[in-house]
Amino acid sequence: MLKALTDVVDSTRYILGPQVAELEQQVADYCGARYGIGVASGTDALLVSLMALDLKPGDLVLTTPYSFFATAGVVSRLGARPLFADIERDTYNLDPASARKVLESLSPDERRRLKAILPVHLYGQSVDLTALVDLAREFDAALIEDGAQAIGARYESSDRTVRVGSVGLAGCFSFFPSKNLGGIGDGGMVVTSDETFAEQVRILRVHGARPQYYHSFVGGNFRLDTLQAAALLVKLPHLETWHAGRQARAAYYDEGFAGVADVIRPAVAQRQEYHIYNQYVISVSRRDDLQVHLKNCGIATAIYYPVPFHLQPCFQYLGYGEGDFPVSEWAARTTLALPIYPELTTDQQDYIIDAVRQFYGH
Repeated sequence: MLKALTDVVDSTRYILGPQVAELEQQVADYCGARYGIGVASGTDALLVSLMALDLKPGDLVLTTPYSFFATAGVVSRLGARPLFADIERDTYNLDPASARKVLESLSPDERRRLKAILPVHLYGQSVDLTALVDLAREFDAALIEDGAQAIGARYESSDRTVRVGSVGLAGCFSFFPSKNLGGIGDGGMVVTSDETFAEQVRILRVHGARPQYYHSFVGGNFRLDTLQAAALLVKLPHLETWHAGRQARAAYYDEGFAGVADVIRPAVAQRQEYHIYNQYVISVSRRDDLQVHLKNCGIATAIYYPVPFHLQPCFQYLGYGEGDFPVSEWAARTTLALPIYPELTTDQQDYIIDAVRQFYGH
C-alpha cells in the first residue's frame, strides 16, 4: 500500500492519474459493466448519475425512505422530488409491490415527470432486480442502482447471475472507509454499459467541460483522487476473500442467535454467498436498552437508520406523515448493527452473542 501511494507522490500526477483509469476498468470488469467513472464519493456517484439524466426541478424519482441520507438528498438537491415506497420487512430493501402501488397512483402528468427508480442494495444484499427492471420499463424510467454498501453482491435471475450495478442504466458505489472495499478517505464510482451515459458522466465530473475550458452545460468537481485509486487497486484483489470472511461471520451469528425469539436475524433473499454483509443488522425488541447493555459490555453497535426520510424535518414539504411507510418506521425503531468484519474472531463473536442472549434471558 505504502509503495503505491509513494509512486503517486513521486509522479506528482495527483488528479486523474493513470491509476484512476486502471481502477475504473478493473471495477467495471468486476461488476460486469463496460465502463467505470471514478468520482469523489458515493454521494457524488448518485448525484452525477442523476445529473446525466438531465433531472430537472419538478421531476420525480422513486426511492426508499430507509437508507443513508444521500439517496434522497441528491434528488432534492437537484430540485427534483423524492417519491417514496415502503421496504420489505425481511430484507429492508425497496418493496416492488409497494413501488408498483405508488407508481400506479400517479396522475398522467406525474408519470411524465417520473425520471428514475433509485433502489438501494441495503446492507450488502441485492434488491429484487427482476421486479424493479420490469417496473422501470413499464413506467419508462431509468433504473439507477445505489450499490454504495453492496459492491460485489450478486443477484440471480431466471437466466443468469449478475453483480449489482450492472443491471440498471448505472450502478453507484462508495469507497468510504467503512465499506467492504474502502479507501483511505472518500471516493466513489459510477459503472454503466451505456457509452453515451458514461461519456456524459465523465464530462460532468470536470465541471461539464469538453474540451477543457469549454462548457456546454454546468457540471461539478467530482473527480476521484489518484491517491485513492492507488490505494483501492491494492485492496481490490482481496475483496472476494473479505466478502467470504464476512459471510462466514454472518453465518456464525445466525447460528448463535437461533432460538432467540427477540432477535430477528438478517434475511437471505437468495443465497448467503450473494450477500456481502457490509452490515450485520438484527431487528430486536427493546432495541435502545439492548444497545446500552452492549455498550456497557464494551461492544460497539450502530443504528442504521433511526429516522426514515419521510419523517426528516427537511422533507416535511413532501407531505408525508407518521404511518405512511410502516415497515420503514418499524425498521427505524428496531434494527441494530452488530460488529462484522473479516478479522472478527470466534471468541469475539461468542462474547457478543452471549451478551445479546443474556439480555433476553437466554
